[in-house]
Amino acid sequence: MKTPVYLDYASTTPVDPEVVAVMTQFLSMEGQFGNPASRSHRFGWQAEEAVDIARNQVAQAIGADAREIVFTSGATESDNLAIKGVMLAAPNTRRHMITVATEHKAVLDTCEYLEGQGIAVTYLTPRSDGLIELSDLANAITQETRMISVMAVNNETGVQQDLAAIAKLCRQHDVIFHVDAAQAVGKMAFNVAALDIDLASFSAHKVYGPKGIGALYVKRRADLSLQALIHGGGHERGMRSGTLATHQIAGMGKAFELAAEQLKAELAHYAELRAIVQSGLDAIAGVVINGHPSQVVPNIINFSVADVDGETLLMSLYNLAVSSGSACNSATVAPSFVLKAMGLSDQMALNAIRLSVGRFTTVEDVNYAVVELKQVIEQLRGL
Repeated sequence: MKTPVYLDYASTTPVDPEVVAVMTQFLSMEGQFGNPASRSHRFGWQAEEAVDIARNQVAQAIGADAREIVFTSGATESDNLAIKGVMLAAPNTRRHMITVATEHKAVLDTCEYLEGQGIAVTYLTPRSDGLIELSDLANAITQETRMISVMAVNNETGVQQDLAAIAKLCRQHDVIFHVDAAQAVGKMAFNVAALDIDLASFSAHKVYGPKGIGALYVKRRADLSLQALIHGGGHERGMRSGTLATHQIAGMGKAFELAAEQLKAELAHYAELRAIVQSGLDAIAGVVINGHPSQVVPNIINFSVADVDGETLLMSLYNLAVSSGSACNSATVAPSFVLKAMGLSDQMALNAIRLSVGRFTTVEDVNYAVVELKQVIEQLRGL
């Protein structure tokens, strides 16, 4: 049997060999295995230096200052720290926030928790192309609004929101702007300073780094303070206690450095692969691309197939590693809440496939995928 072609890079990425080489330097007795918080000997100093280097690599990749980077266990924790951290510390007169119905569960479930704590949350419904109407956002802002949380790139559809325009609204109303940027780095030009973002969440394993490590960008501004979620030791300037995982942090730093260095070339690579997939899907009757036609990252394509059971299609594509949406929801056989919020019917949402390419995807891979998709869809329709 042919080894499945991996086309689920939006779910996770393999660790880049250069990242692996860096990480192994911080694990064994022969390497720099010390605790970065140990300030009394060389082992600790070496580990602390490695963390400082990685903090600068992450900061430079996103246009931030190294002092604005807080390491976490991943984007989910970063989302929690950003949203809970701001809203639980908000004054009684500013206990309202706004988000979008198509956000990642790390944001939506956090907002649901906060509603139980007395925080008012407005969930915006996007247009059928996945973009939010800026007028809807503007109308939702009140004097009590403290935060707006909108993801940079939707993890299921690849749709890119207009972050600069949203930031402008935030500035006009003195509202803190948080962005879940887990799918952004390496797939678009993402600069927190240029976009005027206050808080941004990142995860290394979406960018050819290791799982279990992420970061939160926290803009240096006098009125932005976070209530810590994890206490004990005061690490990361009191915002996230816990011994720093030097090997994972060093890996994340290298991964972000590579993503920044290779951005132009990789965007061209993704665009070439997307064109092949798009052309192939256009030739299959009853296939509809979900999401905005152009305001998307080039590596994610979400499409629905008419007249074919979605679960049967997914199980029949055993030579292709694709998904029906977010990896966090793939265990449930239910229509995607993202696509439902965009107005798709239950059936077309159930019949959706997310195909996402990456650094190691070849032209041969996507050509094979297009042929396989056409054959399987035709076979299932014949049944």
